[in-house]
Amino acid sequence: MEPETILAQLNKGLARRINQLALSVTSGGVDSMETYKYIIGQINALESVRQEISNLQQDEGAKNENTGTVVDLKGRSPKN
Repeated sequence: MEPETILAQLNKGLARRINQLALSVTSGGVDSMETYKYIIGQINALESVRQEISNLQQDEGAKNENTGTVVDLKGRSPKN
C-alpha cells in the first residue's frame, strides 16, 4: 500500500474518532469533570497527530514540486 493512501486512511480514522468524542461531549454524555477533561485531552492529542500528518504531506508535496530541470546560469552574461 502506498504511503499516501495510508496517511489518507489514518487521517479519516482520526477525524471519525474526533467527531465521536466531540459528539459525546456535546450531547451530554459526560458524567464528571474528570471524564470531560479526559475526552478533551484525547481530542487535543488526536488533532495534534492530524496536524503532524498534514505537515508531512505538505513537506512531501513541496519536495515533489522542487524536483525538475536545473538550469545552470553561471558564466552567462545578461543580454542588453
